[in-house]
Amino acid sequence: MNAIVPTPRSTTFACEKQPATGSRGMVVTNHPLASAAGSQMLLAGGNAVDAAVAALFALTVVEPMMVGILGGGLSHIRMADGRHVVLDGLSTAPLRATPEMYDCLSDEIGKQRDVRDRENVVGPKAVAVPGALAGWCEALARFGTLPLAEVLQPAIALAQRGFVVTPYLSNCITDNAADLARDPGLAALFLPGGAALQPGARLVQGDYADSLRLIAERGPAALYDGPLGKALTQFMAAHGGLIGQDDLAAFKVETREPIRGHYRGHEILGPPPPASSGVHIAQMLNILEGYDIGALGFGSPDSVHLLAEALKIAFADRAVATSDPAFVKVPVIRLIDKAYADERRALIAMDQAKSWTAGLSGGESADTTHVTVADADGNVVTATQTINGLFGACTQIPGTGMLTNNYMFNFDPHPGRALSIAPGKRVFTSMAPMIVLKDGKLAFALGLPGALRIFPSALQAIVNLIDHGMSLQEAVEAPRIWTEGGALELEEAFPEAVAEALRARGHRIIRMPRIAGGMNAIRFNDDGTLTGAACWRADGTPVAISGGLARAGARFTI
Repeated sequence: MNAIVPTPRSTTFACEKQPATGSRGMVVTNHPLASAAGSQMLLAGGNAVDAAVAALFALTVVEPMMVGILGGGLSHIRMADGRHVVLDGLSTAPLRATPEMYDCLSDEIGKQRDVRDRENVVGPKAVAVPGALAGWCEALARFGTLPLAEVLQPAIALAQRGFVVTPYLSNCITDNAADLARDPGLAALFLPGGAALQPGARLVQGDYADSLRLIAERGPAALYDGPLGKALTQFMAAHGGLIGQDDLAAFKVETREPIRGHYRGHEILGPPPPASSGVHIAQMLNILEGYDIGALGFGSPDSVHLLAEALKIAFADRAVATSDPAFVKVPVIRLIDKAYADERRALIAMDQAKSWTAGLSGGESADTTHVTVADADGNVVTATQTINGLFGACTQIPGTGMLTNNYMFNFDPHPGRALSIAPGKRVFTSMAPMIVLKDGKLAFALGLPGALRIFPSALQAIVNLIDHGMSLQEAVEAPRIWTEGGALELEEAFPEAVAEALRARGHRIIRMPRIAGGMNAIRFNDDGTLTGAACWRADGTPVAISGGLARAGARFTI
């Protein structure tokens, strides 16, 4: 393990949370009860994969607005022997889906995904074929050590006995009350008496506990070839949805090799297409490598300007080059080539914001979750999972407690484009479960929710750690920027003087209270310990494990 050597820096913000350090394992998720579920697996002798899967199942209970077994996502796994694998459990378009299935309302920037009656956002026609359960169970079967029934126990207990609603969950219910009220099951669960559950209330999900017990008994077949799948397909057939049993039977978790980039002596590993992150983080780091970012200082007008221009370049290329590689040829080699970065960098003007178009030929929701887990043996999991929108399609399958995804929103509803709908096509994503090595040894792992803002935020954390020498807590909590070519969003912690300097260069500034979601991360220290950190943007909690079993041969005598 190899720590990054800090360089002198100044910060313009104060951290709100504290990190945790341990020697025997680390679990960081966006809810304390999910972190507890994962740490329970480590304490029981399981590995990082067991812990990550337990935490994800627990999150489906305590973060029902973000993640569910009917969702999808990516798990980036590094085993102790150095193997890296990305398990792609992203949802796919149903076999009955067509490029013309929605009535598009606009093709204006920012409105391209608007369709009549919001059919790609709310309700059965918004639901894509679920991949999360298959992905988690495959990860456990291939790389875990504990049985599925044991890994599910914390989630079952949380669903059956209930848990205390946090202000974060209560606010999410309030913000989405109108759509939740359309579904009788969700209205009864989250809007009892017509009002949103308040912080401190206890949320019990008995039907969902029964569904989890069924999965514990039958495994993923309970959904893909069993009673849970039958309940899903019958509901779809009765309410205009497109998912049939043939869709469930055809779903396959894809095993992919990570994209590998290099930046200032570090190896940066992230997921490949249909994820944007591995390719475009490598691309942006290649561009930034031509500047002394550390010397410019965190949050300076120059450093923010360069980040913004690199983001715009990446998004211009992403629009034509990132999609399901089974349907669209993605020029990965060209995008991550340092010579291509040289071409793009040469066009950047330090004193002027520019508009960028793609240098080659070839919308997501912000409501997602992330877990980062490491064990004492060197196994690491960084996994980003979602039902896409807040509470997904705001539809619950009666009698099961399962919330559906609204992943169809990720496709371009206009036909004839790289991201258009096609039967069986896998959704594209900005998820960025990243792992960084130094001299072949683990340096840190991180990820976060936040839709289009995910991989730009992950990039900024990597730059914070490598260029600005920040502590892990500083890196995940640092104020963020985002742009894809329009306005430049700045979190409120950036000083107004910086905003004014950027306006003078032609950036149109919008101040934001938050950009993307709660990042969580693990750092691997030289002394063999692990440091975990979660930021203020969610209920994130690191749980560190130290200590261990008694010394060999120890006896108790009176």
